[in-house]
Formats: sequence, C-alpha cells, structure tokens
Amino acid sequence: MKRFIFGLTLFLVALPLAAQTKDAPKGKDEKKEEAKPVVVPFETLPSGHMTVMVKLNGKGPYKLIFDTGAPTLLLNNRIAKEADLLKNAKKPLFAPFGAMGEVTVPTLEVGDVKAEKVPAMVMDHPTVEAISTAFKKEAGPIDGIVGFPFFARYKMTLDYRAKTMTFVPNGYNPPNVTEAMMAALLKNADGAVKILAPAAQWGMICDQGEKDEDPGVTVKEVMPGSAAEKAGLKKGDRVLTIDGRWTDSLPDLYTAAGYIKPGKTAPVVINRDGKEMELQVKPTSGF
Repeated sequence: MKRFIFGLTLFLVALPLAAQTKDAPKGKDEKKEEAKPVVVPFETLPSGHMTVMVKLNGKGPYKLIFDTGAPTLLLNNRIAKEADLLKNAKKPLFAPFGAMGEVTVPTLEVGDVKAEKVPAMVMDHPTVEAISTAFKKEAGPIDGIVGFPFFARYKMTLDYRAKTMTFVPNGYNPPNVTEAMMAALLKNADGAVKILAPAAQWGMICDQGEKDEDPGVTVKEVMPGSAAEKAGLKKGDRVLTIDGRWTDSLPDLYTAAGYIKPGKTAPVVINRDGKEMELQVKPTSGF
C-alpha cells in the first residue's frame, strides 16, 4: 500500500503516548520502574519559534529550533563538520542549498536528554539562515531544527509559561521518516525519478492501492483543525483534482498540491459516495 503524507505535522499522528519502563527486580516480585521525566528549558524567538540548546557527540552547545512539525533533524553544514558527522554521509540525490547528505548522529543531547543514533539531514537551509540572521542580536546563531527523529522517542509536555519541556521515554524507536518519504514521493508510477517541492500544509493522509486504477486517490485520514477538515474533506473521499490538476496517483497528488502556495484557496474536486463535488481548501503555512 502506497502512503502519502500531506504536511509536516502529520508525522505526529502515530506517536505512542505510553511511558517507557525498565525491569527492576525487587525481592520475589519483579516490578517496573517508571522512567523519570527530564525538564529542558527553551527560549522563544520573536517569530514564535522555540529554541533549545543541543550537543552533537559532545560538541556544542548549539542553538536549534524545536519544531514539532518537522519530519527530520536538520543541521547546518558548519556544526555537522564540527561534530565530525560527515565521514559516512549518504549523498543526496540532489543537493539543494549545498546539502551534504543524510547522517546518523551517534549522540544527540537536548538539554539533559540524550538520544542515540539519530538520523539527520545536513544542509544550509535558507529559512533557518534567514531566522538566524533576523534574530542574531537577540538569540545568536541558529544552526538547525530538532524534529521527529528526536521527539518521537518521548512523551512530551510543554509549559509555555515556565518555558520548559518535559520528556519521558516512551520506548518508541521512530522510523527514518525522511528516507521513507523521499522514497515514496520521488518516484512516478513508471519508477522514474521526479523532483518535487511541497508548498504548504493540507492536513490529510491519502493512500492508493497497488492495483487501484480508478480516478483519484482516497483520503484515509483528516487531521483535526486542519485546512482539509475546515474545507469539509472527510475520510473516504476520493480526491480527483486539485486546482484543475489531475490527482490520479500519489505523485500527481503531491505535484498538484506543490503548486498551491500557503494561504491560497484552491478548488478540490472529490468523489463522495458516487457524487462529485467541489470544496475550497486553503492550506496553511508550515515550517
């Protein structure tokens, strides 16, 4: 079953919430000791982004944006070199913004929370650089983004008043979302490579079976409060076109969505219970 994910925030859907426990025999009965929560302070930029201090293999600390909508850990080229992460980098298929490839960070420390073997992308992303430049006086340099590969390992709570995050290990070993996403989205139906550029967050998950040759793709889930939900899209709808472009395959769907800028309303034609209808979807901006 092919799987298509719209918008960075959708990666939060599958996160388990149960706290991790460790076996600790006590007397005749074996009891489980609950993992202890760890509190990490964060700062807030004038833009509203949260930042945390991070160490890579003991090097640092570096200031990174903490983004619960980001599917990857993103590091700029400078700190990746300083932390000696580029020796075994997987070279990217294409290299936007001077991308150095995908690496595995042996130890990633966010405050007093330490994670091991965390996948990361290395590139000088222009958005991160722009934020770093804009707030350099207030915050100093900003060197990347902490995303899903780190925070998915924890049950996490945020206290915006105290400006703290609390982490409890949940026992979840997150998959390499970036690798899976790129593998799924860079292929046409005939297997040819296709470079795609997502634009905005839609808030829905669509699937298409291997032998599914009917027009469109099926909506499998709609995120609460998302642009898709606000427009009236429902689970089971068949997306036929976006802004007049056919969506007969997942790559077609992604390409059509990629043309829509955040905040622009686009007509989406769907088939619901055998009847065609047009909805107006206004995807939101996202990091």
